[in-house]
Amino acid sequence: MGVGERRSNEAEGRKGEGSSLRILGLDPGTATTGYGIVDVFDGEMRLVTYGVIETPAGDPPERRLQSIYSQINVLIAAHRPERAAVEQLFFGRNITTAIAVGQARGVLLLALAEADIAMSEYSPPKIKEAITGYGKADKAQMQLMVRHLLALNETPRPDDAADALAVAITHARYVAFEAAVDAS
Repeated sequence: MGVGERRSNEAEGRKGEGSSLRILGLDPGTATTGYGIVDVFDGEMRLVTYGVIETPAGDPPERRLQSIYSQINVLIAAHRPERAAVEQLFFGRNITTAIAVGQARGVLLLALAEADIAMSEYSPPKIKEAITGYGKADKAQMQLMVRHLLALNETPRPDDAADALAVAITHARYVAFEAAVDAS
């Protein structure tokens, strides 16, 4: 179990009826990697769990990456997602931060590949558009919609976990869209 993990009371197990899909959403970071897992049953989303993987700031980079790798593997083994979605790297002004996030992202991609989990990537504007309908939505709008879409009583915290849930919801919506196109 990750640091700060929360579970939904509704998600004690997968339902036996209808089609289902378990999706792991990831918001990569070296200090804090957010994760969120949702189940999709016949188009309806249910929260399974969310939280963060944290690494101590004083640890050397290789130990932080090793910790992320170990913790994501425990999460994958415990929840067995069929698909995963990862936020694409966004290059801001701080190149050092971007490199560190890229390293954490690489460790996550490796763990997903080793677990043979199909993975998709989404840019921050695509995630915002899928969640709010507007590619430049602010964090408060995103968190409100994540809470609404998953019928939660409170906004998921910390922000990294809420962001990871947004990534999982985005993937669920794209999967539903692809299925509708294939069916037509």
